[in-house]
Amino acid sequence: MNAVAPPPFTPARPRRWRRALLWGTLVGLLLVAQSLLLTLTVSHEAARAQEASDLAAAEVTARGKQLVSRDLQALQGLLWAQDDEWRTNAAALMRQTRVLLRIELRDRNREVIRAVDTPYAPPLFSTLSRNQLQLETELACIAALRQGTPLFSRSYFVPGSGGDGLEVTDLCLPRVRAGEPASYVVATVGLRPLLEESISQDQARRFEMSFVEGDGTRLARTGLTRGSGFYLSERLLDLPGLSLQLRVDNATGRPQLIPNLATALVIGLSLALFALVIVLARDGRKRAEAEHALAESLAFRQAMENSLITGLRARDLDGNISYVNPAFCAMVGYPAEELVGSGRPPNPPLYWPPEFTDEYWRRHRDREARWEAGLPPREGFETVFARASGERFPVMIYEAPLLNAEGQQTGWMSAVLDLSAQRKVEELSRQQQDRLQATARLATVGEMASLLSHELNQPLAAIASYATASINLMVREADDPQTPAMVRQAVTRIAEQAERAGRVIKSVHDFVRRREAAREWTAVDQLIEAVLPLVRLQARKSGARIELDVPRGLPRVRCDRTMVEQVLLNLTRNAIQAMDGPTPLADRALILRVHRLQPKWLSFAVIDHGPGIPPEVARQLFTPFFTTRTEGMGLGLSLCRTVVEQHGGAMDFESRVAPQSPTGTEFRFSLPCEDGAGSPRAAGSRNTLSGESSA
Repeated sequence: MNAVAPPPFTPARPRRWRRALLWGTLVGLLLVAQSLLLTLTVSHEAARAQEASDLAAAEVTARGKQLVSRDLQALQGLLWAQDDEWRTNAAALMRQTRVLLRIELRDRNREVIRAVDTPYAPPLFSTLSRNQLQLETELACIAALRQGTPLFSRSYFVPGSGGDGLEVTDLCLPRVRAGEPASYVVATVGLRPLLEESISQDQARRFEMSFVEGDGTRLARTGLTRGSGFYLSERLLDLPGLSLQLRVDNATGRPQLIPNLATALVIGLSLALFALVIVLARDGRKRAEAEHALAESLAFRQAMENSLITGLRARDLDGNISYVNPAFCAMVGYPAEELVGSGRPPNPPLYWPPEFTDEYWRRHRDREARWEAGLPPREGFETVFARASGERFPVMIYEAPLLNAEGQQTGWMSAVLDLSAQRKVEELSRQQQDRLQATARLATVGEMASLLSHELNQPLAAIASYATASINLMVREADDPQTPAMVRQAVTRIAEQAERAGRVIKSVHDFVRRREAAREWTAVDQLIEAVLPLVRLQARKSGARIELDVPRGLPRVRCDRTMVEQVLLNLTRNAIQAMDGPTPLADRALILRVHRLQPKWLSFAVIDHGPGIPPEVARQLFTPFFTTRTEGMGLGLSLCRTVVEQHGGAMDFESRVAPQSPTGTEFRFSLPCEDGAGSPRAAGSRNTLSGESSA
């Protein structure tokens, strides 16, 4: 038997009907989806058109009611107008509205007394008289009188002169006195004017609006276009005694199908699917870029936080530390592993000093209470932390609420600044300032050395003379009875001159050695008396005289006495030096003046009659190290202003230079004083220091 070879193996191919079924299902679903989409679109457009008609009908009826209510209120005012004012008020009302065509005043028998027609149209009853068209009016007035309220009549047609006419209705308002009708006001309202006033220009272009009766008879119409009769909306305009049916006809017709709908749908669907793929691809790429940017941002923030010298600390609402940056760890001396997770009550954070724990817990609760009450927390406060070594150091903390993405508070974020270096710099600056001030005082004393030698020569010479005289008296005859008395007088003079020399030396010694930095309440007399001996030394040498203008009863000033005395001494020395040379000897007068500037401030003034300060020098007068003297340091006036400003006062000056006459300069500064202390008794009254002191 011959063996039959099997057929070669071929891979299975998907059946054609399966592929067709899949594509057919996809196409069918797309067709169904597009058909539903088209149907929904047409339905939506139809619903929008119908909704626009309904909305326009509601707006027109609301506007119509508003116009009728406005005119009704105005007509009610005519009920009580005087006879001589009625026509004027009615004419004014007719000019304000186009809805009213005629207003009539009728007597109790409803006979027309007065009538006013609208100025915007021909008289209403020109073709037929009013008596021929008042049946509906009579019925409306009778019903209005019976119900005690204004009522509209049924609408009726008034023919015009050109063959046309107008549908109107009458509004009757009875005026009743003691239960009997006194008069009536009848207003004729045109339905077409009412419709025209109630519709906007946009509505007039899009809709045809009309008042119709129940059987469809049109009473009045308006609108620039004719309605298509497809989207209709009807609404009742309810007026007192009358209901008008408003019909709104949209000019928009039935929506039309798009030409070549299948092609448009397929192309549109294909483009939409392609656009969707592109959008998804771009979204994926943007997501990857956003993740990469977020990673870089996190790395940048981490690097920035690591490079900060400001400590950052985050805590939850319970006080538990959730984050610290390396600067904070280096500040307190604890690693982040020990800090994060600590601080939950009742266990305080590691960097809180034990002696301040209770106070810090109270402050934490106070901050939470302020936040819950809607009050802003404190922007910054100074406190004390403890390092791991036990060292206490001052810090400044700026704290703000920590909010999540939903705006809810989850804790507090704090920025902590170490103030240790700042405190050291401040202390160093204070020490340098003290040394600089001491140097300035020593320089002042150095300049006065020659004056001291001149001042001490007189008492020393007098002491020598009296000592010689005493020796000569002692060698006289013992039997001379006047010898003991003369010796005693000479010794007394020696003691006086020695005391005088001692006072001069003590004044300079006290000025140089005084170091009190605390401010105290000091009398003005004490300040002046402390510097007068040194001022007189300078004044005697230059031949200047000192005049004091210090009223009695001035309040005490709160100041650092040593520094204020130095200010007075610097200013007086500058004033005397300014007069030494160019000022004639007779005009060399130095004036020290003190007066009350305000209830809590005293003004000190040092006035000279020197040549004044030129403008180019005045601009740099208070600049440190600026001086016009070769031997000067340029620190005197700068230190003076600094001292005054440290006391809360201010320093300024006023100078008069040639050709002004007289010339001179006045330096003024202010110091705080007691409020309510004695005021000067009288102008010109002076204390024991006042008067004129000659050098």
